Amino acid sequence: MSSNSENAQGGIRISFEFFPPKSEEAEQQLWNTVADLTEWDPEFVSVTYGAGGSTKAPTLSAVRKMIHETPFTTASHLTCVGATREDTHRVIDEFLAAGVRRFVALRGDPPGGVGSAYQPHPGGYANAAELVAALRERGDFDISVSAYPEKHPESRDTAADIDMLKRKADNGADRALTQFFFDNDAFERYHDRVRAAGIKIPIVPGIMPIQNLTQLKRFAGACGTNIPSWLDERFEGTDDHAEERARVAAEVAAEQIEDLVRRGIHEFHLYTMNRSPLVSAVLERLGIQRKAEARAGAAA
Repeated sequence: MSSNSENAQGGIRISFEFFPPKSEEAEQQLWNTVADLTEWDPEFVSVTYGAGGSTKAPTLSAVRKMIHETPFTTASHLTCVGATREDTHRVIDEFLAAGVRRFVALRGDPPGGVGSAYQPHPGGYANAAELVAALRERGDFDISVSAYPEKHPESRDTAADIDMLKRKADNGADRALTQFFFDNDAFERYHDRVRAAGIKIPIVPGIMPIQNLTQLKRFAGACGTNIPSWLDERFEGTDDHAEERARVAAEVAAEQIEDLVRRGIHEFHLYTMNRSPLVSAVLERLGIQRKAEARAGAAA
């Protein structure tokens, strides 16, 4: 595999994903998590956006606050499902007015949810490749897109997935953030096929520290992510032992990242689930320094 650029954090670059809160309690949790994770100095963070703009208002509010009140370089997710081109342009205008200059351009899940049939909106953008082209026409934005090492659940095969990724890259995407996965061999095979197809943008692994294995299995089934049997073995006996479960979860994620680094990958996108303790535990195990520690080391 070709390696991505390195920084002072042991050759590892990280980014975080958050989702917009749906209640006052969830909002407090989000901003507590943001405050906790600021010390890890990520390259950027992203905030998700519901299909058809279902979370536009809370996404816009969260993104605006992150841009103006935190040190984070912030990207907003943007979807085109269930919207006309004019509707999508109005949403883009709102985000630009809020200071957004980075986007994660996605088609979006069908209104019926993951697994339901997708139909392009009449007069709308049919897919993420078209959305990337529309963004690129508007300005010199930083644009991330999605990638699927184990195939998008709606794609007929991996070749179709890679063809779509190439269209997104050709239309101006800067990087691809992958769906979470646990089989690094599957990622490496996918990465090799992507490069063989002439796609040169960074393919950034999406890493999901496991907050709850049972819930993750349900989510993974809808996403098409394989849950290997060894995960059950690693978490066996931890159901009633929260500290042990958290320790195992941190080890699993850190080991996955370390193995990918050995394979030449150095950028990682962590799905935080708006919770900081497990993410911080993973980064500690990787030996990544907090900002304060890095400053202290530089001054010594």
